[in-house]
Amino acid sequence: MATCDECGKHENMPYQCRRCGDTFCAEHRLPENHDCPGLNDWNDPSGVFDSGFDDSVQNRGGRSSSAGLRERLFGTGGPLGYFRGNMSYVFLGAMWITFALQYFVFPFLLGAGPRSALWQATFVLSPGHVEYVWTWLTSIFAHGGFTHIAFNSIALYFFGPVVEQYLDTRRFTALFFGAGIVAGLAQVFSTLLTVGPFGAGVVGASGAIMGVLGVLTVLNPNLKVYLYFIIPMPLWVLTFGFAAFSIVAGFGAASGVGVVGGNVAHLAHLGGLIVGLAYGARVKGRVGVPNSLQFGGGGGPGGPGGPGGPGGPGRRP
Repeated sequence: MATCDECGKHENMPYQCRRCGDTFCAEHRLPENHDCPGLNDWNDPSGVFDSGFDDSVQNRGGRSSSAGLRERLFGTGGPLGYFRGNMSYVFLGAMWITFALQYFVFPFLLGAGPRSALWQATFVLSPGHVEYVWTWLTSIFAHGGFTHIAFNSIALYFFGPVVEQYLDTRRFTALFFGAGIVAGLAQVFSTLLTVGPFGAGVVGASGAIMGVLGVLTVLNPNLKVYLYFIIPMPLWVLTFGFAAFSIVAGFGAASGVGVVGGNVAHLAHLGGLIVGLAYGARVKGRVGVPNSLQFGGGGGPGGPGGPGGPGGPGRRP
């Protein structure tokens, strides 16, 4: 099943436009019904004269050529076709690859353990080195330990594919990176203001996952989830309860003190959640709304609710 890029409708037998490479339902499959950019290149707004076999028509103009390249790369059977609709699992794999680099490759092959300058400069978004822009991304996939990555993996596995299905892969990818980057920067700038450049850095995908959770909350606030797989509650209660906790706890977390402070990046969680809620409000009404969560490939509409909330805390090494 795929989602129409025009109306968000789920389609068991989707159509892929040969010009723009997007996926559409039967109603929007014709170029004139989804405002295909190729219409401008054809100089034939109704599209009635294009047979689809005229290479001179297909290659007129840069946009249609780019769309054709994208289709060959990311379309069905293309070398990168797996990534379309599966970025949740790609991010999940990237997290574990990064984890292996952090705790096996760097310490044992490169001799650079977690306290080394190389390790920190590669994986940690630090308040003392915000200018290391690559850590804006690597810190999203890096984690502070096995428990940290395990909880985040569970949350991404259950929530990610649902949101990706309703947003589409491009929007989901932008959401994941956008929420993750904003979350990390929110944490390190708060640390700069309260502790200074020598305060703790931040790692973890928790902020990005909170962005995913925020979108899902806006799309269906009454979706039933199970806190710790046991306690049933509507999604909005879980989301805003966690947000309230993060607001209170964030005052202690910024300085690493307090009963609920510790090494948990609460402000990163809150920053990611705000991005998700804002983006959810922006796309609501333009995408489908999930009625239930599915566990992997099993289950169906009306099946059991989702898992126990967001992943583990964003760690501050």
